[in-house]
Amino acid sequence: MGLAKQYGAKIAIGTDLVGSLEAKKQQAYELTSRLEWFTPAEILAQATANNAELMSWSGPRNPYPGKLGVIEEGAYADILLVDGNPLRDLELFNDPEKNLALIMKDGSIYKNSQ
Repeated sequence: MGLAKQYGAKIAIGTDLVGSLEAKKQQAYELTSRLEWFTPAEILAQATANNAELMSWSGPRNPYPGKLGVIEEGAYADILLVDGNPLRDLELFNDPEKNLALIMKDGSIYKNSQ
């Protein structure tokens, strides 16, 4: 990770962890495991905008015909409303049940505790 940052490599974060439900809960810790090398803002970009850019490079294999990684009309965006400031405390994602107030995917709300 240190060399990737040093040389400006574009990094994305994948979440296709295979295994038990308990193992999948560990995915959130992927974000904080990168704090040794990156700022919270850099890690959030890796998990959002960088992933969207990566998908756009897949040409005809890209399953999304619209824009990704932006919140604007007509774009495909998943939205998480965090109870706190992840730029100051990325560990908020380690407990999504407690700290994610809203989860929206493909325009459908899956959680809304507000």
